[in-house]
Amino acid sequence: MVKKFAPLPFALSLSKGLQFAMTLVAACALSACGVAKLGPDYQRPAMDLPSSIPAPGQATEVNWLTWWKGFSDPVLDALLQEAATNSQDLALASARMAEARAILDQNQSNFYPTVDLNASSLRQRTSQNSATFFPSVGAYTNSQQLGLSASYEIDFWGKYQRADEAARARLLGQAAARGTVLTSLYANVAQSYFALRALDAQQALAEQTLSSRQEALRLQQLRFQSGVIGEMDLRQAESEALSVQATLQQTRQNRSNTESSLALLLGRKPAEILHPVFVRGADVGMLYVGQVIPANLPSDVLALRPDVVSAEQALIAANADIGQARAAYFPKLSLTAGYGQQSQDLVNLFDPASMVWNLIGNLTQPIFRAGAAEAVVAAANARQQQALAQYTQAVQNAFRDVHDALNNVAAGREIVSTTAQRIEALRTSLRLADLRYRAGYAGYLEVLNAQRDLAQAQTGLLEFQRIQLSALVTLYKALGAGWDAKI
Repeated sequence: MVKKFAPLPFALSLSKGLQFAMTLVAACALSACGVAKLGPDYQRPAMDLPSSIPAPGQATEVNWLTWWKGFSDPVLDALLQEAATNSQDLALASARMAEARAILDQNQSNFYPTVDLNASSLRQRTSQNSATFFPSVGAYTNSQQLGLSASYEIDFWGKYQRADEAARARLLGQAAARGTVLTSLYANVAQSYFALRALDAQQALAEQTLSSRQEALRLQQLRFQSGVIGEMDLRQAESEALSVQATLQQTRQNRSNTESSLALLLGRKPAEILHPVFVRGADVGMLYVGQVIPANLPSDVLALRPDVVSAEQALIAANADIGQARAAYFPKLSLTAGYGQQSQDLVNLFDPASMVWNLIGNLTQPIFRAGAAEAVVAAANARQQQALAQYTQAVQNAFRDVHDALNNVAAGREIVSTTAQRIEALRTSLRLADLRYRAGYAGYLEVLNAQRDLAQAQTGLLEFQRIQLSALVTLYKALGAGWDAKI
């Protein structure tokens, strides 16, 4: 007669095993409450920082997270959104951040015991000539086993807490590194867009100037044919028209290259990079007028700059690594427990008499490691000093970047204002030169020089406006604007 398995004893045995394992989990978790963390607790390095940063602007309220909206150009807003969605550099930074988060989750598993379900079935033959052979048992034996095992290392010295602290800091560091990519992406897209709008304006100016020069050349040809002027004046007019045409060709080349660069920043498809198409928004003059220059900057705003945040988180992680390294000097206590059922026959496996359990405590105190522990601690201290130097340098670079950006913004405004005044003076000079030429008091070269100077100044004004806009974007980037520190 074949004996059937009874489901009730199996359920009771499994329930007892789970209760035993959960009791062990709770006991081990409670044992970690009195942890004495080794190593130094992090304190931000003291630095002699100014209380505020003088700025030339008048805006006291700036939305740092979306600074580009101050230009009031929906096309620019859409381009930045497109770049943030499609950028492969940003995707790479996001993947690294996800990896850091997974490492943090992995480290946090050290705070809990490991629990495993074990099942085995063994059939073996014993030599009948061995000392362990018993005729009453026979040469063949079976062993069936099912049970739970749990193990836990008590974190007396805070090794795992320091590891969690370091992993958390590295996650925040990767988030800040992503912020660095994001702020750079926004700045590059905005600056490329401003460059494109400036080249659009320069191309329109060059086309207008070329049309004017070609008309002047036509009139000079008629005058030459009538004998009013000599060949010198004709060739000068022809040369000037060809010079403007070459400038126009170069401007179109630069404009096309800028479009492909912007398409690449936006993460567009290869076909769209080969033949880029862009909607235009505000012209460079309107963008220049609409700029918002921040003022009254507190120096602690630089603490939110992503590269400074990343450097500080690296310092926090390196500081926590020292505590992990020092834990190697102290004893390690591990608990291992097992609970299950064991029987020669499968039919008796869930019999209460088949229950087995064990509880083992293991204490290990390092005695001799040939200087290995000391070397690990020394290396951790050296890495902490490296991180400190990098953090200090990041803060220094932040203040220098802000200083240079503010200087460029202030100087750019003055240069644009001076150039605008120069253009008005050159317009008057051209009008007078043309009157002198028509009256016979000056040669045509004087008119050409006046025309050339005015065209160059007008082109320069567009370029200076672009430079000023680019400097303002650089200032926002230097201040760390455009990213959110939350993860």
